[in-house]
Amino acid sequence: MPIGSITRGTTGTNRLRRVDRWIAQLPAFRRATDPLVVDLGYGASATTTLELHQRLGRVRPKVEVVGLEIDPARVKLAAISARPGVRFTLGGFEVPLPGGRSATIIRALNVLRQYRESEVFAAWYHMVSRLEPGGVLVEGTCNEVGSVASWVDVAADGPRTLTVSLRLADLERPSIVAERLPKVLIHRNVPGERVHEFLLDLDRHWQLNASLSAYGPSQRWIATAKGLVEAGWPVQAGRSRWKLGELTVDWAAVAPRGFAW
Repeated sequence: MPIGSITRGTTGTNRLRRVDRWIAQLPAFRRATDPLVVDLGYGASATTTLELHQRLGRVRPKVEVVGLEIDPARVKLAAISARPGVRFTLGGFEVPLPGGRSATIIRALNVLRQYRESEVFAAWYHMVSRLEPGGVLVEGTCNEVGSVASWVDVAADGPRTLTVSLRLADLERPSIVAERLPKVLIHRNVPGERVHEFLLDLDRHWQLNASLSAYGPSQRWIATAKGLVEAGWPVQAGRSRWKLGELTVDWAAVAPRGFAW
């Protein structure tokens, strides 16, 4: 039996564009001999799975994408949209794949948001166990139009980073992402928790660089990222990612107090 529960299934065109763009640059994906990517919990339509295949195919034309859903009715409906390189099947956190294959990447967006925090780690362990060596689980959430998103990437040895990705135009405060943190962090945005401190500092540096808005929001965001680095936050990547409204920080810097893998 598939492991998991049927969720609301909300989906929409271009909703997951930010995380798809991030997955496309992952070394685990780019270096894979025969990349197999799983879209776990794609929802009420095939839209996000088809878009994932299209975007990743620009980097690896022979990528295979498998959409997994726990609801048989959703699988039946999505199967109508199957095409070369894309198929849909019934499954949950156990990630059933033909021939015992393992996944290069598992994308699980807006799935665990609807579970209890206490259920997150069991789901992570199930999914990570179905990755090939060096594979990555990308788990997180976003708002309905994809302009506010965040995700954690998890490998065999545990979570590695938290990424925040925002539409910068008209952004008032980066901490708006608090509403769309991954389930493992969303209830930890309280005094005494690292992610709370991170979001406070993110807002502070965004405000400190308000004058750079005259040169465009990307320049303001880049300066914000640099300010965080100077303040001691282990921010990864550089201008090429920052200008997209992304910011990736080491997991250890934002992990819940008492977290252990």
